[in-house]
Amino acid sequence: MSLTAGIVGLPNVGKSTLFNAITKKNILAANYPFATIDPNVGVVIVPDSRLDFLNELYKPASLVPTTFEFTDIAGLVKGASMGEGLGNKFLSHIREVDAICEVVRCFENKDIIHVENVVDPIRDIEIVETELILSDLEIIDNRFNKIGKKAALSKDKLVQEEARILTKLKDALEKNTPIRRIELTDEEKLYIKPFNLLTSKPIIYVANVSEDDLLKEDNKYIESVREYAKKDNAEVVVICAKVESDLSDMELEEKNTFLNELGIKESGIDNLIKASYKLLGLKTFFTAGSDECRAWTFKDGMKAPECAGIIHTDFQKGFIKAEVMSFEDLKKYGSEKAVKEAGKMRLEGKEYIVEDGDICYFRFNV
Repeated sequence: MSLTAGIVGLPNVGKSTLFNAITKKNILAANYPFATIDPNVGVVIVPDSRLDFLNELYKPASLVPTTFEFTDIAGLVKGASMGEGLGNKFLSHIREVDAICEVVRCFENKDIIHVENVVDPIRDIEIVETELILSDLEIIDNRFNKIGKKAALSKDKLVQEEARILTKLKDALEKNTPIRRIELTDEEKLYIKPFNLLTSKPIIYVANVSEDDLLKEDNKYIESVREYAKKDNAEVVVICAKVESDLSDMELEEKNTFLNELGIKESGIDNLIKASYKLLGLKTFFTAGSDECRAWTFKDGMKAPECAGIIHTDFQKGFIKAEVMSFEDLKKYGSEKAVKEAGKMRLEGKEYIVEDGDICYFRFNV
């Protein structure tokens, strides 16, 4: 299951510096508004100490962590929808993502030009939000223009229902309200899914701070972003893109020493990945053995056959049973044999809802 997040923000807020750190790729990150012109896609390993434990226990020939994909696009500017800067054509590159990560500048630095001249994170958020809304409105208007007259003249209930939903979306967007903030029925959500509306996607605000502010509880900019984020019930992840960039060049031991010196338990990127997982309702199950230990991403609430299908469609089609033990039990008892002897290994059927940390062996027949 491939999950993706799109990184958006104004120019010079730290987007590309953060992306460089996430992917360890040398994407151009300059003090220039349009340094990142083409979309950049990078895959980052999801940190999980449980997989390290499985590696030590099984010593497999192959160790495969789960991954998360980030797409970085050029910085938006006010009026992008009207053709300012690079325009909003590149927004199409993030229409397929599962979530939006908006990087917001929460630091002062006279050497780094702000495209709006003054640091104001709420103004920046509202500029980006407006451009996303206008981009979505264009899609809704185009669709409405195709069916509007037909809906007015036709007695076809499906066409009339489509017109009703489009009108609901159009009204919200014209009032500058993102789609994620309006109530939609399950049927309405199913209808709008193919449109991949940007403002319907869940969002995380990434507050980019200075090295000095990273060690503080908050600064006035972070406080204002947290207050704004309440509108979306969104999480705010505080990072210092410069520190993350430095960390990305370090070996694990050096990285841990550096974090300890800063008095930080986890890197900002690790926190961002965890926040993204929480936002999207994602969890991890494992398969483990001497050939391979592997982490698999699944959505909360998925049943055993669906999780088996993530590994291979044949596993889902021919699903019989799942042999399951929890990671915590394996860690507690120290081996599969001991887990079985303690009666903690169990057989689960088609209705079993897989839990985070389950170690599964799927029995199937095709």
